[in-house]
Amino acid sequence: MIINTGSRTDIPAYYSEWFYNRIKEGYVLTRNPYYPEQVSRYRLTPDVVDVICFCSKNPEPMLKRLKELDAFRQLWFVTITPYGKEIEPGVPDKARVMDSFKTLSDMVGMKAISWRYDPIFITEKYSLEFHIRSFEKMADNLKGYTDNCVISFIDLYEKTKRNFPGIKEVLRKDREKIGEEFVRIGQKYGIAIRSCCEGTELKKYGVDTQGCMTKEIVERAIDLSLSIPKSKKPAREICSCLLGNDIGVYNTCAHGCIYCYANYDKRTVLKNMNMHKPDSPFLIGGFREEDHIKEAKQESYIDGQLSFFT
Repeated sequence: MIINTGSRTDIPAYYSEWFYNRIKEGYVLTRNPYYPEQVSRYRLTPDVVDVICFCSKNPEPMLKRLKELDAFRQLWFVTITPYGKEIEPGVPDKARVMDSFKTLSDMVGMKAISWRYDPIFITEKYSLEFHIRSFEKMADNLKGYTDNCVISFIDLYEKTKRNFPGIKEVLRKDREKIGEEFVRIGQKYGIAIRSCCEGTELKKYGVDTQGCMTKEIVERAIDLSLSIPKSKKPAREICSCLLGNDIGVYNTCAHGCIYCYANYDKRTVLKNMNMHKPDSPFLIGGFREEDHIKEAKQESYIDGQLSFFT
């Protein structure tokens, strides 16, 4: 099975000690975000966890202890954008994040790390031309450390519209120009462009529009073939990404990005983070009287064949 850590919060940036404690203990307890009394117990052991997928804006806190994950296969997505502190107030300096990206790439291998440049939005400050210039500078910096970059455009969730007043969808002509230019730049630096949840409109420019964490992408990262049960459907109808089994919690990320879909507001995030204990099996808080704890059904999907992806 696949364990995900990044759809709800940034565990590497803020909860690395807790995560390594969970690896040491060999299990984690995760609440259903919509029915909190329903708790899943996941074993964190290599015999049933085929790969751990991380998504982070700051992997640096994980790096010193990464050897503790040697028994596990990993797939990393690191988001690096050109936005300033008024957009991403808690994200470290981008040069520092790129240095961490390079260190991580050396540790896990280039096939197991992906650069995310998303979400893309356009304002007077962050213009179309700005994005094209910034993407090329970053691609030049990261060349040789990743061979792919995932892009997507801002989605106007209600939380996003409330926290980011005046933000608008990116026009189709601008989306297509970005797709065309990013592919051109990517070819220059050996970086293929993927999109996720954006339909197929950029396919004609050479963008891989199938998704960011498909079965094929995971297989390529771990160099093994997976046999995914037919019952394990993708979490979203608009892509083929394998996003289930996330152990994170919404409203717990201190990056404070104003476009974020996973945080309600700063007050809620602070309240939740104050309930975090590194030695708890739960990311936030602990046991409750009404808890119904259920052992998650876990099995390895590895079928024993090499994938031979290049």
